[in-house]
Amino acid sequence: MTTILHDPADRDLIARLFTEAERDDERSPGRPAPTVTPQERSDLLEEVYMPISASGGDLLYALVRAARPQTVVEFGTSYGISTLYLAAAVRDSGIGHVITTELSATKVKAARANIEAAGFSDLVTVLEGDALTTLGMVGGPIGLALLDGWKDMCLPVLRLIEDRLAPGALVVGDDSTFESMSDYVTYVRDPGNGYVSIDFPVEDGMELSCWTGR
Repeated sequence: MTTILHDPADRDLIARLFTEAERDDERSPGRPAPTVTPQERSDLLEEVYMPISASGGDLLYALVRAARPQTVVEFGTSYGISTLYLAAAVRDSGIGHVITTELSATKVKAARANIEAAGFSDLVTVLEGDALTTLGMVGGPIGLALLDGWKDMCLPVLRLIEDRLAPGALVVGDDSTFESMSDYVTYVRDPGNGYVSIDFPVEDGMELSCWTGR
């Protein structure tokens, strides 16, 4: 795996996590029934990493370095791979803090351990619980948001934090090619909703949106 991260320790840790993620198919119990609750879905998939792609991680790192946001918000920590890219960029920029949220207690524990192993504990706050509750308590202005939790929740989470987005804030929706992201993509591509938005061609797609306000 190649990455634009220049710290060898960062690269090694992320490479190990990506190697573990390659076993996701073995760990997955299959697609949960549509009637399960978000908590039940999280518990069923607590051992599945579901990471961003390496190229997607590089894009996140570059965006944070360029934008230098004071507050970075992430929906869907999982085992913390994307969080590590965000935190590395915050550290290397010398500004900012990452606030990330995860419903699975198992994943929260693992992500915190990975963040501590990387030496990023002072740069990242991991919130445990439903994002529609945890992110409601996060103050603004939010300079960059990564939405990578359950796809049917990305639009509700965006609407929740929208009033705290800084002018020009960047919002990244991962897996934008998934059918379950169609409502989200339609929303951010409508100029009347306050975004300038383009699809970025990484694995499974990333929708990159700039908040212009209404």
